[in-house]
Amino acid sequence: MAAGTGVIHYLQTSDAVTHAVAWVLLAMSIASWCFLIVKSWMLVRAKRQGPQAVARFWQARTLAEGVALMRSEDRERVFLPLAEAALKAAEADTSGALLARVDRSERVLRALRGALQVSQRRLEFGQVLLASVGSTAPFVGLLGTVWGIYHALGSIAASGQAMIENVAGPVGEALIMTAFGLVVAIPAVLAYNVLGRLARQLGDDLDGFAHDLHAYVCQPAGAAPRRQAALESDSD
Repeated sequence: MAAGTGVIHYLQTSDAVTHAVAWVLLAMSIASWCFLIVKSWMLVRAKRQGPQAVARFWQARTLAEGVALMRSEDRERVFLPLAEAALKAAEADTSGALLARVDRSERVLRALRGALQVSQRRLEFGQVLLASVGSTAPFVGLLGTVWGIYHALGSIAASGQAMIENVAGPVGEALIMTAFGLVVAIPAVLAYNVLGRLARQLGDDLDGFAHDLHAYVCQPAGAAPRRQAALESDSD
């Protein structure tokens, strides 16, 4: 690389606007990568622990015992809020309260719906960050490029030496800001798609678990829960 050209030279000779754009892109890249690593770790662990925790839960003899087992199995606390909400709804004493006039199935459904929203928000947390970085980083880099080209052409016109070798260097240096924007945006977009797919899969598992919990808590006295009966038939 010739002296007086390149990325370092461009950043050293640029103004405050270009520096601000570069710092913004750096902050966006660090934030997206930190979130990508943490969220990937959480979703992969939840995907691995979830089925085991649910299986242990349905093998328990009582609902309280199942919740205790799930607390030790579901360390990411994705399925646990549903089990705790079901236990709380099953043990709630509504005698003498306005809530006693609400059908038991509706009370359990409302409790499970609230817990399901808590778990889904945990799964979807930070997805807006990745989407925002992926969609705005190229335009932030383009802003730096346009601003750099504007100043480069202004300097060349003031010097009166508008030859191709004098234009190509400054303009080429300014284009690096667009490349920086793409470098920041591409991993964020890929992470958004991959992590979103994992979150949707876990969301489907949560929906099924909530349905089974609702059926168990609202079942008539003495009836065997569907999931527990299926497990016992498999063991036989």
